[in-house]
Amino acid sequence: MYIGIDLGTATVLVFVEGKNIVINEPSVVAMDRKTKDIKAVGVEAKKMLGKTHANIIALRPLRDGVIADFNATEKMLKYFIKKVCAYRFFFFKPVVIICVPAQVTNVESRAVKEAAMAAGAKHAYLIQEPMAAAIGAGLNVDDPVGNMVVDIGGGTTDVAVISLGGIVVGESLRVAGNKMDDAIIRYLRKTYNLLIGEQTAEEIKFQIGNIYSQNDLEGMEIRGRDLVNGLPKTILVEPEEIAEALEEPINSIITTVKSVLEKTPPELVSDIIDRGIVMTGGGSLLRGLDKKISSAVGIPVRVADDPISCVAVGTGKAFKRVMSRAAQRDEMKFR
Repeated sequence: MYIGIDLGTATVLVFVEGKNIVINEPSVVAMDRKTKDIKAVGVEAKKMLGKTHANIIALRPLRDGVIADFNATEKMLKYFIKKVCAYRFFFFKPVVIICVPAQVTNVESRAVKEAAMAAGAKHAYLIQEPMAAAIGAGLNVDDPVGNMVVDIGGGTTDVAVISLGGIVVGESLRVAGNKMDDAIIRYLRKTYNLLIGEQTAEEIKFQIGNIYSQNDLEGMEIRGRDLVNGLPKTILVEPEEIAEALEEPINSIITTVKSVLEKTPPELVSDIIDRGIVMTGGGSLLRGLDKKISSAVGIPVRVADDPISCVAVGTGKAFKRVMSRAAQRDEMKFR
């Protein structure tokens, strides 16, 4: 049995051979501060963010696309793997393929592998997120043509040009959905002296976030704590203000897209102009982002049909590719 895991900063998606996506839950763990025993994982743990008492801590074990808390990550992976395998976990260890950012370091890659093995995997293999995203989006990555993918997750944005089954040019930017939430929190704190939490910021982003045209959206009531007197406070925020708040992280993403295009061979650029840029990941669902990038680089941009699941689905579909390359590496060691 093999499973593919999109181990994201914000969400964990698990693809199972023959079953497609079987788990789509927040990558959040709640545990006892003293004993480190798990109290909740995923959806239930996310409900506890910012609401726990002194004996329980709710945290995101991954930050900016890499492991920030090894023990919590191991326990979270073990929980999801057991949930998928059920009783079979005690008899058959699964082969696990996990996505990592395009420019992850060797130390970070080793940490992901070790966490998966400690969680109960028989073997653990890695695949770069933009490659998995392209496969999941239905692109023919093995053809001698250029495909450009912009994968915007919770912790990282991966931009890559793919041709002949490999990444020709790629960059990872640790600016994505979480940094957008942080930008909204900072804006409201600076403009209104209002303190809000991560979940509220995320809700604002999805409800009234539109960085290209705000004409079709109305304002939204936001509740938080007044930083001046410490009392509850309610304000009305307009979509234009959220667009202003998101300007810095969005410009960083656009700069990275331009940087990758500047390094891309001209023949592949020609292909990209014809085929367009494909956006994947939860961050690509931000209203107007595709139009904003298209306007900035002068190339058509489209969002994949199921952008959130693309990486996980691509991970599952890439099983034979990953196993084949692992076998080739093993063969080279013995020569």
